[in-house]
Amino acid sequence: MAEDIKEKLARYRTAPFDSRFPNQNQTKNCWQNYLDFHRCQRALGAKGQDPAPCQWYFRVYKSICPIEWVTTWDEYREEGTFPGKI
Repeated sequence: MAEDIKEKLARYRTAPFDSRFPNQNQTKNCWQNYLDFHRCQRALGAKGQDPAPCQWYFRVYKSICPIEWVTTWDEYREEGTFPGKI
């Protein structure tokens, strides 16, 4: 499975279609991938595993989300006031 993810990351250009978010407005897609990335890193880090599979979520949210949102969310996480459940 790790090799499959590495192949996908090597071929990655931009976020693929996600049937959970079929509309033009990709705000929820951005939010969900941001949360998934940080949840993935936290879960794999707690198990002592390599967090490389989490890079998929990172690349998706980096290509979809406006930089200002990500910067603000990162600041909220550092302050401990992030509204999402990670």
